[in-house]
Amino acid sequence: MNGMQTRLIEYFLALHRERHFGRAAASCNVAQPTLSAGIAMLEAQLGRRLIVRDRKYAGLTPEGEAILPWAQQLVAAAEALGQAASTAQGPLKGELRLGAIPASMPATGLLVEAIRARFPGVNVQLRALTSRQIERELEAFELDAGITYLDFEPPAHALSVPLYSERSILVSARDGIAVPPDPDWRDLATLPLCLLHQGMQNRRILDARLAALGLALRPVVTADSYVALLAIVRQGQLCSIMPDSHAMLFGGLDWAVATPLPDTGEPNRIGVIVSDRTPMSPLAQSVLAVARELSLPQGYRTIF
Repeated sequence: MNGMQTRLIEYFLALHRERHFGRAAASCNVAQPTLSAGIAMLEAQLGRRLIVRDRKYAGLTPEGEAILPWAQQLVAAAEALGQAASTAQGPLKGELRLGAIPASMPATGLLVEAIRARFPGVNVQLRALTSRQIERELEAFELDAGITYLDFEPPAHALSVPLYSERSILVSARDGIAVPPDPDWRDLATLPLCLLHQGMQNRRILDARLAALGLALRPVVTADSYVALLAIVRQGQLCSIMPDSHAMLFGGLDWAVATPLPDTGEPNRIGVIVSDRTPMSPLAQSVLAVARELSLPQGYRTIF
């Protein structure tokens, strides 16, 4: 397909992703009439209706659903082709789309800085996503790489590079509720907790590990970010359970107390994943190369 036709497919994918004509047009940096006309032109070229319209976007037709994976693959291949061509002439350039689970956020700074040092022409777009979102967006060519758990609900059709393993800590406010100095998991049943909700993989891992010990936690507040949990803990009435890597972000937070918790079994490994596709895009290759050489500072439990 020529450049114009590829652009029309990008409009189609943007509308599927945003589910709104105005937002899709904005994401493509075009006016809404331009996007609508482009999709109509694509439908005319294919001789099929692709979009269900009822005054606004109402989903894809069966024909639209049928071409969706091919459209995603075509646009990704066109982008990778351009990257490969430019890399042959000089340093790698482009935008690296990276998704990371909240539990891995303290390590993202280290990985992003290593990518920038190795590939200064690459811009990084980092998004906080759940493990399931990362897997879906890798499959749909909407991410180049992800940082996620490797062993619990392992991602399918992915290549991985382990980075570190985590353990759990109990986080409380120094002048808040009293916590045992050397807590056991059974002690947590007596403490008022705020935790991630069960849509987050860290919480599902925690629940599964404790279920194996015959225990269950019943938080009084749930959230989808550790920032929210810290803000709640700061008030002094609740405590939380977080990965030990987050203790490295507590510098200067004189109110926060991090207390180690016993291991619950196998370590929770976190690493970089990319889709197992051939050929692999230059951007995905670059992330794997950096991840293999990344040296994490003391405080992360390495797994090599």
